Amino acid sequence: MKLFTASAERTSEDSETGLVETFTASFNLMVWNDDVNTFEWVIETLVDVCGHTAEQAEQCAFIIHLNGKYAVKQGDYETLKPMQEAIIDRGINATIEEIVEH
Repeated sequence: MKLFTASAERTSEDSETGLVETFTASFNLMVWNDDVNTFEWVIETLVDVCGHTAEQAEQCAFIIHLNGKYAVKQGDYETLKPMQEAIIDRGINATIEEIVEH
């Protein structure tokens, strides 16, 4: 059984042993390709919002263009949410996706 809390902590209990394990979920900040925004605007946004270097942002922009989306940042939900909102405010589509570990 898995339970979610507001802080994105997960608790997992093994039904056989009763062992309870708690860990913090990780998330990806996904940026999506579109036909509207320029490479320069996406690069500038990633530098300003995510703290990427120009080279890092350029590489991300090309991957976004080629693959349709890319995880530009990984972290906890509370850190990524303001970044997502700032990217969206600049007219670029961004989502936050939980990293599912198997």
